[in-house]
Amino acid sequence: MTGVVAELRRERHRALARSLGRYRRRALAPRPLNVEGRLSRMVGLTLEARGCEAAVGDRCHIVLAGGHRIDTEVVGFTSEGLLLMPIGDVRGLAPNSRVVPAGRGRQVSIGDDCLGRVYDGTGQALDGGSRLHGETTMALHGRPINPLHRRPIRESLDVGIGAINSLLAVGQGQRLGLFAGSGVGKSVLLGMMTRYTRADVIVVGLIGERGREVNEFITEILGPEGRARAVVVASPADDPPLVRLHGAALATTIAEYFRDRGKRVLLLMDSLTRYAQAQREIGLAIGEPPATRGYPPSVFALLPQLIERAGNADHGGGSITGFYTVLTESEDREDPVAEAARAILDGHVVLSRELAEQGHYPAIDIETSISRAMNAIVTPVQRELARRFRALYATYRQNEDLVTVGAYHRGSDQRVDEAIDMHPKMMNFLRQDLSECVDFEASTAGLEALLGDPNQAPAQTAGAAPGAAP
Repeated sequence: MTGVVAELRRERHRALARSLGRYRRRALAPRPLNVEGRLSRMVGLTLEARGCEAAVGDRCHIVLAGGHRIDTEVVGFTSEGLLLMPIGDVRGLAPNSRVVPAGRGRQVSIGDDCLGRVYDGTGQALDGGSRLHGETTMALHGRPINPLHRRPIRESLDVGIGAINSLLAVGQGQRLGLFAGSGVGKSVLLGMMTRYTRADVIVVGLIGERGREVNEFITEILGPEGRARAVVVASPADDPPLVRLHGAALATTIAEYFRDRGKRVLLLMDSLTRYAQAQREIGLAIGEPPATRGYPPSVFALLPQLIERAGNADHGGGSITGFYTVLTESEDREDPVAEAARAILDGHVVLSRELAEQGHYPAIDIETSISRAMNAIVTPVQRELARRFRALYATYRQNEDLVTVGAYHRGSDQRVDEAIDMHPKMMNFLRQDLSECVDFEASTAGLEALLGDPNQAPAQTAGAAPGAAP
């Protein structure tokens, strides 16, 4: 009995020695001093703090007189101090308010229970539930994927839209742009994709849009069926620009979480233009010179960083298929954001205002749209049928004015005659009702039934639309 008691005492002493050793190492470990500063200047939403040090991307708290704290992020620095951008409301700020560095950039905790939820750009719940949390902590701005480790795009993704499935086939891991102006059915098309796409998880980022449209999209367009397997991150136009940037990054981080678990993820970002405008506000506010149409160079550096986070993973077998909307309000083909997006993305779907005004929905302009991954994921039969469809469509568009005014005489060109005969059927094929789902098999079958034998080539293919081949 005495031996047992002695052994228990020795074990207690060993445990105490281990604890003391941990405390000793912690006490002797070097700790950087957390030096506080003071708020010295505020111009617009740009804050300047002096007396403290922090790296770009670090967080700082500004402590107000009543103890309330405003969360900010370091977006730059000068020889005199740090440049901060607020994440919350700035009312109540006063000169010489305390500025307390709060450590490295933002981390988010994500779990499977975020499905069906709606969050803002900071991870706070907008649907009355709890804040975004989970068992996995991830960096808000993600990690780059080695290009050599990306799996190639070899499998198609059924988005439930007949015109896209048949003529602009989308591959798992592809990134496409949805170029559209206001009022041409962009939000409706996104809602159809959320309901009909054969993906495991859908992540929707509503960035910089009208606050009224957020609730309408969730309740009317997304609907209960689409919301059940979706996560929505909404950062409307009245949010500070930094929160809008964080909203786009948060939506992408959530998509990465599910991709790393082998899920097929559909990421819908509306819109890439508002994301670029938020960075423009920040860049100009801290003194960055405008480069192209008022956009500073940092905008064109951030766009590929955001888009390249989507795609196929290097492990886990998952994928992120991204649709990024780009606003083209004035149909300006020299818009710098639109041109940059075209160069980065793996294809683009253009919505035509002319078709929308004719009541043709979805208003997809097949002639100017392209999927650069289509040839790698469809059969040779579908590829040839799509090429023939484009050739006939482009031929009719090129001669449409002559046909409309009656200047064209049937028999003058066999290719034009065929295009005129097929045009009503082709336009009917491209139409799709909001409540109708056209899966991949039905789309390809309908295309083959429309054009017949795929081995029968048109009389001349010189009129093929641009983008028939990547």
